[in-house]
Amino acid sequence: MRNPKLVPYETIVRATSGEPEAIDEVLRHYSKRIRIAAIENGHINRDTEDNIKSRLVAALFKFRFDEQEV
Repeated sequence: MRNPKLVPYETIVRATSGEPEAIDEVLRHYSKRIRIAAIENGHINRDTEDNIKSRLVAALFKFRFDEQEV
């Protein structure tokens, strides 16, 4: 059973490898939270919103999956 609050694992894997559609899906998934975080003085600061999105994409490219030994 899938948790709708989480981005699917397969999407994260595709996004970390640079697939544009997967990156867009991650950004869409977090868009409401990003917009709320970018509110300053009751208005959405577009520069802050863009900065958060850029940092999220950069984090996706830095993310590494650790192989777990069983």
